[in-house]
Amino acid sequence: MTGRQLHLGYMYWANGTHPAGWRYPGAEHARAFDADYIVELARIAEAAKFDFFFFGDRLATGVEYEFTNTSVIARIEPFTTAAYLATLTSRIGLVVTANPTYSEPFNLARLTASLDHISHGRASWNIVTGADGRAADNYSRDEHGDANTRYDRADEFVAVVRALWDSWEDDAFIRDKESGAFVDGTKVHRLDHDGTAFQVRGPLNVARPPQGHPVILHAGTSDRSRDLGARDADVLFAAAATIEQGLAYRGDIRRRALGFGRNPDDLAVLPGLTPIVAETTERARRIYDELNALITLDDDLRFGGREPEHWAPADTIGRREDYGPGLRNLGALSQRLGYDATGHDLDHAVPAHAVDAFTPVGRQLAGAVERRTGRTVGGEHPATWRDLLYAHIVTGPLVVGSAAEVADYIEEWFRAGASDGFNIQSAFLVEQLHAFVDLVVPELQRRGLFRSDYSGTTLRDHLGLDRPANPWATAAADPTETPDTAAIAAGA
Repeated sequence: MTGRQLHLGYMYWANGTHPAGWRYPGAEHARAFDADYIVELARIAEAAKFDFFFFGDRLATGVEYEFTNTSVIARIEPFTTAAYLATLTSRIGLVVTANPTYSEPFNLARLTASLDHISHGRASWNIVTGADGRAADNYSRDEHGDANTRYDRADEFVAVVRALWDSWEDDAFIRDKESGAFVDGTKVHRLDHDGTAFQVRGPLNVARPPQGHPVILHAGTSDRSRDLGARDADVLFAAAATIEQGLAYRGDIRRRALGFGRNPDDLAVLPGLTPIVAETTERARRIYDELNALITLDDDLRFGGREPEHWAPADTIGRREDYGPGLRNLGALSQRLGYDATGHDLDHAVPAHAVDAFTPVGRQLAGAVERRTGRTVGGEHPATWRDLLYAHIVTGPLVVGSAAEVADYIEEWFRAGASDGFNIQSAFLVEQLHAFVDLVVPELQRRGLFRSDYSGTTLRDHLGLDRPANPWATAAADPTETPDTAAIAAGA
């Protein structure tokens, strides 16, 4: 396989991403903490030659998530699970999520380096700074901190972690039984980092990772998050909904990477994608409609229930009525459409003239209905208010169709330069993972877009990334250069 290569990651959502996916006949819904189940999914993705298997995480929870994604109500801890998976898989990358806001650089460097050793070079760290302020209450913090404060900490955090990974040179271990020399002390380096948020002496008490640096991932759209990603990440997750948005985002990230002195080709942008795929277009659309029919709508379809609270009173935790979603009703839909839908029957056709009054977001919802169902406002197969309400509820990039149609979507984004691949998610499991692997992956391989086998053993190999040189060793190799210990310790 030559030329630019498509990358595919798989994100583990125990019950799938569709709000009602767990209710679909035959769907898994009670195995989020079943190790055999997680291994099964990872092995399916590995057999299809995915680049990585990804564990998200969240440091707070609430039962209100039952209305949006049951997979995030309670999650298995990523590092423990990835370490277990490392012993039962051989090639697929293993992505773990960790939050610098609630971690220490030494601990994180040790965990990631150890996972890289256990997996023989397949570890990856997904950096998140955390949008849920409730996490502070779980970590003895007075406050979560604003975005700038969290990113200031994250910037320093990443620099320290990188320096810790490099604190042992690759050949620092001598292990000479005859002489009794076990290590070369000149190749083990203290950081003596004294920064704003962290003071870290070092060195790390783990040998340098097999990949040199485990692969770094990041997601975000803010200016600060883009800078962090362009400077430090190897893979960026994007939330682009259209090719135009994808082009703008990827172009901006590549320009920023260049400004940080990086080769933009060393950074892959992978939007998330939930494909609903079947042998035929008609069957895929029927699955989509069947899933939506299982969504629980608000009791008051005109205006919904109460907005979810920051956290319910202690004596009401777990009561559904205290977590009314407030979004699954015609009132919420009306706000997005810019058009009053509250007086309409859900199953009545949307009149053609209504679209003229829709907001741009409303017109996008109408377009999503057409792409997902084939039904159009005012068309021969008319879209209904129910269709628009479901499109409002089922958010995120989603493509519905046959293997060829899903492959067309992926190829169009890839060839346009709007993405370097996708982070694939399943609407429900396990059927939809099998459908993508059995139907779409072979089509992508037939088109020469995706690998038929792994060409290397590490995640860096899969992503086409070089192993980073150790700056201490690089400086020592040139006798005319004096190592800039302060810069190395700061991660520069």
